[in-house]
Amino acid sequence: MKILFLALILLFLAVLLLGIKVFFVKGGQFPNTHIHGNPEMRKRGIKCARDDEFFK
Repeated sequence: MKILFLALILLFLAVLLLGIKVFFVKGGQFPNTHIHGNPEMRKRGIKCARDDEFFK
């Protein structure tokens, strides 16, 4: 039982620390890590397969 509580506390801390910007900064949001959200990738002509006409 002690291990379960320790695991839950560690999980809670991990989620809290990963989301600190989202939870505590006004207007905070998770960063956009998708390919179409990266201007450098677009400049190099790299795109997501889901953005192709075939998938629409």
